[in-house]
Amino acid sequence: MSETRTSGPAPADRTAIGITFGNSNSSIASTVDDKAEVIANEDGDRQIPTILSYVDGEEYYGQQAKAFLVRNPQNTVAYFRDFLGKDFKSIDPTHNHASAHPQDVNGTVSFTIKDKEGEDAEPSTLSVEEVSTRFLRRLVTSATEYLGKKVTSAVITVPTNFSDKQKSALLAAANAADLEVLQLISEPVAAVLAYDARPEAEVQDKIVVVAELGGTRSDVAVVASRGGMYTVLATVHDYEFNGSALDKVLIDHFAKEFMKKHAGVDPRENARSLAKLKFECEATKKALSIGVNAAFSVESLAEGIDFASTINRLRYETIGRTVFEGFTRLIESVIKKAGLDVLDVDEVILSGGTSHTPRIANNLVNIFPATTTILAPSTNTTAVNPSELLARGAALQASLIQEYEAADIDQSTHAAVTTVPHITNAIGVISVSESGEETFVPVIAPETAVPARRTVVVAAPKAGGDVLIKIAEGNTHIKVTKPEPKANGSKAAKVEDADDSDADFSDDESEDEEEKREKVWKIGATLAEAAVRGVKKGGKVEISINVNADLAVTVTAREVGAKGGVRGTLSA
Repeated sequence: MSETRTSGPAPADRTAIGITFGNSNSSIASTVDDKAEVIANEDGDRQIPTILSYVDGEEYYGQQAKAFLVRNPQNTVAYFRDFLGKDFKSIDPTHNHASAHPQDVNGTVSFTIKDKEGEDAEPSTLSVEEVSTRFLRRLVTSATEYLGKKVTSAVITVPTNFSDKQKSALLAAANAADLEVLQLISEPVAAVLAYDARPEAEVQDKIVVVAELGGTRSDVAVVASRGGMYTVLATVHDYEFNGSALDKVLIDHFAKEFMKKHAGVDPRENARSLAKLKFECEATKKALSIGVNAAFSVESLAEGIDFASTINRLRYETIGRTVFEGFTRLIESVIKKAGLDVLDVDEVILSGGTSHTPRIANNLVNIFPATTTILAPSTNTTAVNPSELLARGAALQASLIQEYEAADIDQSTHAAVTTVPHITNAIGVISVSESGEETFVPVIAPETAVPARRTVVVAAPKAGGDVLIKIAEGNTHIKVTKPEPKANGSKAAKVEDADDSDADFSDDESEDEEEKREKVWKIGATLAEAAVRGVKKGGKVEISINVNADLAVTVTAREVGAKGGVRGTLSA
């Protein structure tokens, strides 16, 4: 990390936590006995709304502050994280319509609020960095009270499209809150780390799609995990399909119901009524993620009229179909952007509060093959709570690096160290069957960071003797097998005599099975050949491939259990 930061306490005096500082909600987590646990604040909330509110000089945050969006919106600051490090002219204040509005103060995003006691007290103008400092200070205080010792340091997650200027602004806000930032870690890597650090997890080479579906934005990334090292291959960011879009679906639904019953009175036209509507719709959305029915009730929704209704999950999924399809298209687009196919993906991790919605995960089950694991509460019983994933990953990273000096942490996470060369194609062995058919067996997967070393053991011919080893490059492609068309015969004659509607029906009925798609290895250029002589009957051959930092390849082949063998080196 190249950003400037304060020196911080000595490693022995550090108490480090993980922080997810989200635009809608934040979380804090700590690691105890190598296990990350999300910390509840003083109100018992583990998902803490990123909101500050001021009433008579008192500062409220989290759920308490969120309640003031209805009664005290002008002194309540919400959805401000994404404004950090940005010029006023580049921000989108759409989500601030029901809270304190961002203002332009010399090009800086600021908020004017009454944060002092007394009716005659002058309002304060706070920059977004100052607001962030106050919120981070409250998170640290909550963690300190929970742990019983002063929290000094943290690893904080950030979106993959956070600019250097935004990262610097976040570091400055944290330092002003007397918090040492050990590292800023990207959100998709934190999510993968949270899963890979579980005791039952097996660290293996895989391609993972991480979908961080939040309240005001969605960020999806493709991550290559190779030997415990993570590389982000592609990312997409969207501000249209998110939790707020699902809230709006419910807001419109219940607003129309209210208008039908009460002579066209639209609760969306009044700011206070709209805030009440949104608050209750969020609760309804969460209820529908757990159960199949939800009750909706708002006291004095509009013009003093109380309103109550119900909705079931099927109706919700029907009216929100466009948004749900948008999430699916987002995930498909990032896979395409990475130059991959859904068949290349080993895992899909759903993260963020919106990921609790069952329909999102169920839609993904339909587009990915059965071999792809969808890690979400509705599809996998071992899935981690999506709202806690990022904080857990950050806490685990904090526990790994908190004992190092700040200079060592900077050096180990500097771009010159972490941005390392990768191999584009797989390197593997060509296996020849008794019938002479060649098959590619990958040893080092594509997108593996170098230097890297892998070993594979292959069976020699049953009769033994000399064994020829071929080392080659390979890559995957999608093999499409189309079903054979059915014979037309008499059916065609019947269709010819039928009217148009019957003909259409007949065509639908005679549709063939869907085409079959499978991922297969395609053999590329042969890199080397090696002969292992005199292999015993029924013996095996061990092949080691080592790719150096300069991309030179060293190949070693020998009979298992025997001395000697052959070795050769290929230049990059």
